[in-house]
Amino acid sequence: MRYLPIKLTTGTLLGLALLSSCGKQFLDLKPTDSITTENFYQNESDAIQAVTACYSQLSRGGQYNYALWGIGEIMSDNSTAGGGGGGDAVEEIQLDLFNIPPSNPMTTRLWNGSYVGIGACNLVLQKVPGIATMSEAVRKRSLGEAQFLRAKYYFDLVRAYGDVPLILIPAASPDEARIARTPAAQVYEQIVLDLQAANIALDGSYSGLDLTRATKWAATGLLAKVYLTQGNKAGAATQARSVITGSGKALWANYGDNFKVANENGQESLFEVQYLNGFNEYIFDGLGFVGNEFFAPRGQGLVPQGGYGFNVPEKEFVDGYEAGDKRRDVTIWKPGDAYPAGSTAKVQPDFIDPTSPYGYNCKKWFVGKVNTNVWDSPLNFPVLRLSEMYLILAEAVGPTQEGLDAVNKVRTRAGLPNLTANTANFTQAVVKERRYELAFEDDRWFDLKRTGDLTKLPALVAKGVKPFNSLLPIPQSERDANPNLTQNPGY
Repeated sequence: MRYLPIKLTTGTLLGLALLSSCGKQFLDLKPTDSITTENFYQNESDAIQAVTACYSQLSRGGQYNYALWGIGEIMSDNSTAGGGGGGDAVEEIQLDLFNIPPSNPMTTRLWNGSYVGIGACNLVLQKVPGIATMSEAVRKRSLGEAQFLRAKYYFDLVRAYGDVPLILIPAASPDEARIARTPAAQVYEQIVLDLQAANIALDGSYSGLDLTRATKWAATGLLAKVYLTQGNKAGAATQARSVITGSGKALWANYGDNFKVANENGQESLFEVQYLNGFNEYIFDGLGFVGNEFFAPRGQGLVPQGGYGFNVPEKEFVDGYEAGDKRRDVTIWKPGDAYPAGSTAKVQPDFIDPTSPYGYNCKKWFVGKVNTNVWDSPLNFPVLRLSEMYLILAEAVGPTQEGLDAVNKVRTRAGLPNLTANTANFTQAVVKERRYELAFEDDRWFDLKRTGDLTKLPALVAKGVKPFNSLLPIPQSERDANPNLTQNPGY
């Protein structure tokens, strides 16, 4: 099965087709084909709808519904491509084996989707200040949301590609959009500025139809992650500590409660992508999450189309769970597990699936047959959780009492013994904790990059990883459209 991307180029940023929407409270099914820059941005309702467009790319193929699971997980040591073998999932296999052409659909979609989201944010930041008929509270919130989301999209881009074009105002023409790549340090400066502004503009919580909006704690939490990525441990600790002490959030007693439809936007969530199923069959750019179908054990009949078996956990990853870790059975299927349908995972050597030779599959996003006629899932995708703030704090402050208390908060819930001041290689222990706490939440490749471990792990070296794979190729379609874009070395 080959899934081709929607071809988007730099000129797409100029279109008001951006004003579409997705997911639960951000759902609007009214036609928008008559909207133009001349008749839009007239009132508060227009501003809110424009902000909805800023969120919409998060749930689509350029982010969590396709691109990020390939880059964040399959390119890491957590998982391998899976699928049906042969020509199935060639784009995932390219990532898995670090043989990535500039035409790879997943890397292309991440670039495209991120810039479409940035374009929507830039329109809000340009147009909403001039709307006369709206409350100042909604104006302030709208601008803060756009700044938070622009920072999020640029954070994905700069981590993935390095230098990227920094576009902060809508281009007046396609030629104005064809700019060269901006140094990564300058992009990071803008990310920090946007998150600091969003922190001030956004409220600490929202309710009712606004429950799913980004809050000041989402902005603070993302800033902690940005600082950690930059190596600014003091800044990361300050921001993570602020979320832990000020947000009012709390860990679920049961790790698995983070991944239940009934608990969406719940007590541990800082920010999540909203999904809603039942409106589309399978498409990457629909309203629902496709992971339920794509990651389910292949051919077991647990989901409407039987399961595609992509994003298969590596044996080394599974073997790395500590004894008694409660997160394992939430995160993976393994041979011998009882399926909801009453069957049992087939055990080696009676059943050999060439794309999952050890019988493992990703379970974290499984919801089953929520609708027998529709392939997608309503389960939201968490972008930031409180547990990550504890782990950021622990990594930032080291084996101090504060750091130990933070990491052990996460380990205690997982059913594991405490780390101590005598724990060898404390930072590596915390990074390993991130691996298992955040498994299949699309973070691992980014963590391996920032810790310098990407090219050191024997499993990835055996797959062919090279130093230049710490950056993705600039999509060829974008270079064709913009001759000012240079290519990353090695591609």
